[in-house]
Amino acid sequence: MNTPNDLKYTKDHEWVKIEGDEAIIGITDYAQGELGDIVFIDLPEIGMHLTQFTAFGVIEAVKAAADMYAPISGEISSVNGLLDDSPELINKSPYEDGWIVKVKAFDIEEVETLMSAEEYRKLIEVESGD
Repeated sequence: MNTPNDLKYTKDHEWVKIEGDEAIIGITDYAQGELGDIVFIDLPEIGMHLTQFTAFGVIEAVKAAADMYAPISGEISSVNGLLDDSPELINKSPYEDGWIVKVKAFDIEEVETLMSAEEYRKLIEVESGD
């Protein structure tokens, strides 16, 4: 399972990558694997304000649907429009092509409260029973 060290993670299986003054958000490799084949994603609107740990959209797979939770607060500056026609990009490339939203005007202190890759790996070991 892929868990890049340069990202921050939530207990709800979202990730955040900071690039300059933007934060990129997506769901983890573990989450996409648990969901199975993703068939639809309800993308939020640009300009929407996210509040840390509150739902901002729904991701649907063949066997389940799940809310996506904002790992940090901030304003959505971009959405991955490729997911409208190709939601399976999240399955194929959860950390690159399958990103979901970009956020600006975020609080770096909130980012620092999230789990490191090592902490997240321990969480999924417990959840998966390994």
